[in-house]
Formats: sequence, structure tokens, C-alpha cells
Amino acid sequence: MNLEQAPPLNRAQESRVAIERLYITMRHLFNRGFYKPSGVSGEEIRRALLTLQPEIYGLVGDPQRVELDGLVYVMDRLPKGIEACRIITLASREGFEHSHFPVLVPAKRRRNCYRIDQEQMVIEITNGRSEIYDILTHLTFMFMEADKIRRNAFQERGSKTREWEKLEMIIQSGGTVTDDERELALTYLSSILGRTFEETQRAYYRFEETAGTNNGLFQIVYNLGSVSISEIGTGPPTRSHTDREVNFTPMLRERIGQHLYGERWATRIKQYIWENGLQERPLHIISANPHSVMNCLYGPAALAGATTWDNLYDLALKLSQPAQQTLRQKVTDYALTHGLHELADAGGTNLLVQLIDTSRLDTTQLSPEITHDPEHIRVTQPLLLVMDYAFGEQAFETMDELLKPYEPDDSCYPLNVASISIIGKAGILTGDKGDLMLPTAHIFEGTADNYPLSNDFCKADFEGHGLEVYEGAMITVLGTSLQNKDVLSYFCHSSWKAIGLEMEGAHYQKAIQAHLEIRSSIPDHVKVRYAYYASDNPLITGATLASGSLGSLGVKPTYLITVKCLEKVLK
Repeated sequence: MNLEQAPPLNRAQESRVAIERLYITMRHLFNRGFYKPSGVSGEEIRRALLTLQPEIYGLVGDPQRVELDGLVYVMDRLPKGIEACRIITLASREGFEHSHFPVLVPAKRRRNCYRIDQEQMVIEITNGRSEIYDILTHLTFMFMEADKIRRNAFQERGSKTREWEKLEMIIQSGGTVTDDERELALTYLSSILGRTFEETQRAYYRFEETAGTNNGLFQIVYNLGSVSISEIGTGPPTRSHTDREVNFTPMLRERIGQHLYGERWATRIKQYIWENGLQERPLHIISANPHSVMNCLYGPAALAGATTWDNLYDLALKLSQPAQQTLRQKVTDYALTHGLHELADAGGTNLLVQLIDTSRLDTTQLSPEITHDPEHIRVTQPLLLVMDYAFGEQAFETMDELLKPYEPDDSCYPLNVASISIIGKAGILTGDKGDLMLPTAHIFEGTADNYPLSNDFCKADFEGHGLEVYEGAMITVLGTSLQNKDVLSYFCHSSWKAIGLEMEGAHYQKAIQAHLEIRSSIPDHVKVRYAYYASDNPLITGATLASGSLGSLGVKPTYLITVKCLEKVLK
């Protein structure tokens, strides 16, 4: 074959090259310590993102139309007011929690952020490199959309458009509009965004859903445009040519990857287990949301006579309603007096842990939907360790530290681990939202790493409940934002036959495999279980995470997986 006539790369290959370029560039900028989004390095990230065209960012490649669903998705994961800041600093935990700066927590991410002044925002990074890639990708998208707004705010001759002047007047008068003024204001806004009135109105109401953690569509659009205008130098002379900057503190660069936060987190858990004489109990580690296990085990007993429901799924729907805070508190109070202990994170991982002593469970009050053996529970007294979802690379750090033996005073005591269950949500490639996925292997995207596993969950465990169940390999991705249809179609339709994608599986399995097969710090009979429900299908336009919350559709699969996990432990 003549190399000079080699065929051009197809879209999947171009996309994979773009992902690798993004990964390498962001890692280089982190090591360097800073970059300017409109500088040479920032432009490199932009070009790679435009080549990739992530499905979740929709119209990011359109030079005029602002991507609204993507903007909602990103602002839900960034702190309130970041769109008005030109200096964004990524830091480790460096004492800001003891300052007078108010803590800003995004709606859809557990990370502490601090608004230092009008120009600067600090974001605490305690979840590893995955969090850095996630934030930098979101920031790049935000800067690109800001530049579109700036271009749409000015006419060819350089004067402001009438619509931008009207938006300025709204912001200067307080940024709020009456019901009568709203439609007129949205009309002005739709012109600036290059979108239809209907699309703009829908985005306005989506921002209203999380009004406490964002500034609202009017303020966000104005702030994004204003910061971009100031950087280019089109604005007032006093603010001309003020470049946007992204910085990484020296402490963050020194600490990243050192497992400092995971070690503190895991040590505190082990201290509690030993201090309370629970170390001989069979330990069942469950990575899941912090409410499903508690509600399944304690809900029926706590709410007997307080409310009515037909089954655990119906009870879960009732408890998930915002107005049912009293019922949820009733379940929590009951659980805390019947074997549940909560360990709030003090080390920086932002991972809540629940330790459940099943010897204090009233098995006569357990739901009949959970098949269990009271005698087995009485004799073995399993100890459940429920940890909240980890984030990407953080999964390796926390699981690796948790599975290490407890070593107080130079002694070495291994944990009596009986099972490890990972219950999560993921993108699906072969079905629809709400369907179930049972991985047989985790494939680490962008590397040659793959982790086959013997999953203690099987398809038969979940059949007969009205949900589709898929078994096969799953892709562990660098970030939800770094995907497009071409790459995912390749993994789905090639011999990989991938059924879905998530961010933590390979990281968890890498730690489990190391402790099981190499370090021998946990028994070789440990059962490993993975089950995910589909939160989105990135191969279907309009079905990505940016399209909105899964809502009540996620309740049934979450509780079905939880019930099956508990049955494996309690039988």
C-alpha cells in the first residue's frame, strides 16, 4: 500500500485524536499552572472541542446560535456567578472553608466554590484529575458561547445592537422583569442568542428550576457577553483588554494524585469500625446514592401508619417528592436509632458514608419485597458500608484507600470484605432511558486498559420487572462532555459491542483487582457486583444529559437494583 495515498481519517478516528489532544493539552496546562482561554493554549482546546463536536454541547460549532441546553447543563455544574468572573482559580483545600467567603455549591456537582471579588472565582478540587478535565471542558464551552453573544451584541460597524441595549437596561434596573414584561424581554434575548422565542423561553424556565444556584438567563447572558466584550476591548476604556485567565494553585499541582483526601476519608471509616468493635463482621461495600438503601431497609417500618403505599417503588416515588421532607426525616430518624450511623466527610472527598449494623435491624419489619434470611442475618450480622457516588478518577483513590488494611500503631488489620457492589447511572448505547446495564468488562477509553470481571449480578436477577436488561462491556470515559456519536457508535457497533458508558467503572475495578489479585489485602471470595441504569442515550439527539433531568423515570431502576443488591447480602 502506498502510504502517500493512505485514506483520510474517518469521523470516529478524528474524534479520538481530538479527545487525546484535549487530554494532553489540559494536562500540560495544569502542569504549567495557568492559561488564557483566548490565547494560543486556549485556542488549541477550542479547536479540539470543535473537531470533537460533543453531542452534549449541541450547537457549539455554530458561529451565531448559542447552545442553550448545553448552557443549562454547564451552569448547573459550575458555581453561581462564574459567568461574570474573568479570573478562575482551581485550588486544593487550602483554608477557604475557614474564610468569610460564602460557599457556593453547584446544583449538580458536589464541589465547594468561593467568589473572591467581582472578577475572581475559586473552585476547590478534591476529586482528582477527572474533576479538572470536567471543569476545563465546561469553561471552554462557556467561553465559546460568550464570544458568540459578544458578536451578536454588536453590529458590523461596531455599535451596540438595539437588543443588547435593551438587555443592559433590564440588568441595570435590577435584572428582574414582571410577568407582563417577560415576553418582550425574551424577544430581545432571542435575537442576541440567535435562537427562536420558544427555545429562549424554554431555557429561561429551565434556569428557573435551579434559581438558587444560578443568576437566571438574563443575567447569565449579559455577564457572559460583558466579560467577552471587556477582553476584546470593545467596552468602556477603563475595562479594555482585560484578559480572561484560568489558574491552578501550586498546592493543587503538588497534591493532585497523592490520595491525601481519600486516605483521610478511609482512615476515619476504619477508625469507627474498630472503635465500635465491628471489625469481625462481614463488610459489604455499596457505592450508591445515600437514600435508596436507607429507604428500602427502614422506610416501611418508619412510616407504618404514617402514609400509604403499594410497594417499595411507590414508597420511593412518594419520598422523592420535594413536599415530603417530613416523611424523609421520619425515615432518617428511625434509621439512626436502628443501626444506621452517618459519617459526614471531613477530609475533602465530599462523599457521605452510611454504616448500617444489621444486627440492630428489626427483620420482621423488612419489606416482603426484599427476600432475606432472618437466621442468616442473626448469625452473620453483616455490616453495610454505603458510600455516595465517586467522581471519575476519585473512584480509584477512595476504593484503593478503603481496601487497604487498617494500620494503627504499626499494626496491620485487613478488612473482612465480603462483597463490593457498584450501583450507578450511565449512558446507554443499546436501549433507552431507565433500562438496566450489567457490565462484563470495563474498557478504559483512550488507553489499552481493559478490566474483565465476574459480575455476581446476572440478567436473570432483574427479569420480570418490566425493564430491559443488557449485558456486555462498558466504556469508562474521561468525561461526559468529551463524547460524540462517532466514537460511541464505533464502540457500540464494532467487535467491542459496548452497551454503555460511565466515568467510574474502570477506576473502581482497577483498585478492586489490585487488592484482590496482587496485594491480597481482601479475601479472594469477595463478590463483585456492578449494575447501572440508563440516565441518557448519547446516540439519540435530544436524549443526552443536557436535555434535562431523568425525573421519576430513574426511581424504579434505582430501587430495583438496590433491592436485588440487598437480597444478595441478606440471604
